[in-house]
Amino acid sequence: MSTRVTLPERQYAGYIFDLDGTLVDSMPVHYRAWRWALQKHGAPHEVFQWAEFVAHGGMAAPDIVADLNRKYGLQMDAELVAEEKRNRYAWLLIHEKLPVILETVELVRGLRERGIPYAIGTGSMPSGAMETLQSAGIAELFSIMVTPADVPPGYGKPRPDIFLLCAGKMGVDPRECVVFEDAEPGIQAAVAGGMDYVRVGECDPVCD
Repeated sequence: MSTRVTLPERQYAGYIFDLDGTLVDSMPVHYRAWRWALQKHGAPHEVFQWAEFVAHGGMAAPDIVADLNRKYGLQMDAELVAEEKRNRYAWLLIHEKLPVILETVELVRGLRERGIPYAIGTGSMPSGAMETLQSAGIAELFSIMVTPADVPPGYGKPRPDIFLLCAGKMGVDPRECVVFEDAEPGIQAAVAGGMDYVRVGECDPVCD
């Protein structure tokens, strides 16, 4: 039995879920797509190993590339690398079915039955997020999803804008929301938005 998250005893007015690594165990596939795209564009092998990948969890792809450029003195085209990564991820999903994270998905099912508002706030773009949900077979559970396409460039996690927009779409005061997250940028975004958070445990790394 999975023990990746301990559910809160308190009931909140609104629940916000990150997607990758929180609802769906998709991080190993994202990692493989990132490694492929970065090395195709000249990043050295030591750039974006698993620990660094996890530390950037939830950030928009172009922001990740821009951060790697600054850190390593690279000149990669952020939008192009991000697009290549997204395309590689979509290609990998043709051959794989992603598993869900049982605790959070069962929580969502319970919230749906009780009519309690919930939403997805993800660093993935809409197409990639929908591919992830469809691969895991849970797309029908969600009617509210906020992505970096819904906020100005550079306003994704760790800024709170994605989560605040989730709260607005649910019609819930942000202070009455709880965020489920697996990555530090998302947790920082929850705190910045005045929300409680629940940390979802990291999945096992996959070596490339």
